[in-house]
Amino acid sequence: MRFWSEIVHRILLVEDDKKLSDILCRYFERNGFQVQAALTGEEAIRLLPDAEPDLIILDLMLPGMDGLSICRQIRPVFHGKILFLTASDDDMDQVAALEMGADDYVCKPLQPRVLLARIRMLLRRLEDEQAKAASMVETFDQQPGSDRSNHLTFGALTLKQTVKLCQLEGRDIDLTSSEFDLLWLLACHADQPLSRDELVRKTRGIEYDGLDRTVDNRIVSLRKKLGDTSSPSRHIITVRGKGYLFASDSW
Repeated sequence: MRFWSEIVHRILLVEDDKKLSDILCRYFERNGFQVQAALTGEEAIRLLPDAEPDLIILDLMLPGMDGLSICRQIRPVFHGKILFLTASDDDMDQVAALEMGADDYVCKPLQPRVLLARIRMLLRRLEDEQAKAASMVETFDQQPGSDRSNHLTFGALTLKQTVKLCQLEGRDIDLTSSEFDLLWLLACHADQPLSRDELVRKTRGIEYDGLDRTVDNRIVSLRKKLGDTSSPSRHIITVRGKGYLFASDSW
């Protein structure tokens, strides 16, 4: 019996070491997961639409298309979790993976129980994020600018949460899953400043440690993609001592 979740989660494992891949597949299946394996990045991309995984495990060093290239290509359209496997002890590789949109990484040689614990942590976080997104829709669907179809509209800006679509003046804006989640959260609390602590907790499922700049970096990226480059910003406003505020009447 799986006490941590009754959901059968799907994993796509991208690992070029066939022996290790087979071992991991058997281990994950014994622990209640559905697993598909790919030996190359090209194969993983072909499998992704039909596999519909909740989590992708990516080896950093792959022949041909490496893990970072795969992550860069799929992150805008894949809204599950991505975990990197790496034999590299170079901090820059790990930083690059996180900045590319990875949610976590585990260093080789692998300890299966540790890997399993990290996977379950990410999947619990995914479930929490999905539940919170559904709760936000229920709570805010009567707010001005929203409807009951999981859409938010503010002037020229339209957000569609179910497909994580952002449109500005009729143009699709290419946001990562994490950027969309942050924008959606801010928009659901339009005209209310949200602290970094609250933003980190609700989008990443962890407590803010006072040092993590992930939210700030995503705010910078959102402003750039949304053309909010004036100083001070007009759409996503920095409220000193309080956090960030989505200005509903600025779009």
